[in-house]
Amino acid sequence: MMEQRAQMSRRMAKQTTDYHGCDPYLFIVGCARSGTTLVHRIVDAHPEIAISPEMHWITREFESRNGLVASELVSELTGHKRFAQFEIPREQFVALLGSGEALPYPTFLNRVFGLYGKIKNKPLVGNKTPAFVRSIPTFHSLWPDAKFVHIIRDGRDVCISILNWKKADRIVGRYASWEEDPVSTTALWWERKVRKGREDGAALGPGLYHEMHYEDLIDDPQRECKRLCAFLGVPYDDVMIRFAEGKTRTDLPSARKTPKKAWLPITSGMRNWRTEMPATDIQRFEAAAGNLLEELGYERAVFNPSSEALEQAARIREAFTREALA
Repeated sequence: MMEQRAQMSRRMAKQTTDYHGCDPYLFIVGCARSGTTLVHRIVDAHPEIAISPEMHWITREFESRNGLVASELVSELTGHKRFAQFEIPREQFVALLGSGEALPYPTFLNRVFGLYGKIKNKPLVGNKTPAFVRSIPTFHSLWPDAKFVHIIRDGRDVCISILNWKKADRIVGRYASWEEDPVSTTALWWERKVRKGREDGAALGPGLYHEMHYEDLIDDPQRECKRLCAFLGVPYDDVMIRFAEGKTRTDLPSARKTPKKAWLPITSGMRNWRTEMPATDIQRFEAAAGNLLEELGYERAVFNPSSEALEQAARIREAFTREALA
């Protein structure tokens, strides 16, 4: 414990002199609706770690501009509706470009992470963006020491959440098979995300990749947070599981929409496919992604799906895979 505290002091000292840029310490990834926001809040509550908001809207711009960040792009980013979530003053964000010459986007992102850590007064900075679960090899090549925390949730509970999600149409719903069979499409989408993250993470080894199951975190938050801290190399602090105390949405840039709604603490029973999912939907989901459920230790409800369900799953899989590859 004393050594961990000493490491924290050294990190703080380094941060105060080298805040213009720092490598991201960790990325929190996972299939959407799997608990990435919960893990974000838990880790961000740690006195040593700041977790920045989602960044896919930034990296998407880099991809369309040959990976370079120029003053025009920086100005556009400050006008984006998500920019306020970073709580970074516009002038400081613009100043990250320095002399004004275009920078490679990893260099610019390092400066963003450094500034974010300075503003939050924390030595370690990470990011939570669920979609980055499919970008682990890319980010590992850019930041070889960055750690990845992959949160996984029972796909049937994810499916319930997706089917009631206002963003579903433009995320899972962009696949043509969604119109015919949203349950099977969601099952295959979940499977694709989880398998990709697990395969790429396994290649990094246990020193850089850590899996968490949402259900384990809900069941015993302290145990799972201690395991997470051991992986991250920081001392456990029970403030992590008390992240919601005194928090309301007025603390968030999005507070204008729900000004008095409190943050939920770690809560069980948020979704329960056993009581909320129709039997036909359970069968369709398991016919499409039951093998992965078993691999992850989740119990099947339907051990022998009907031939009709299996044929439907095979047909939807063929269409989904073809479209995903395209």
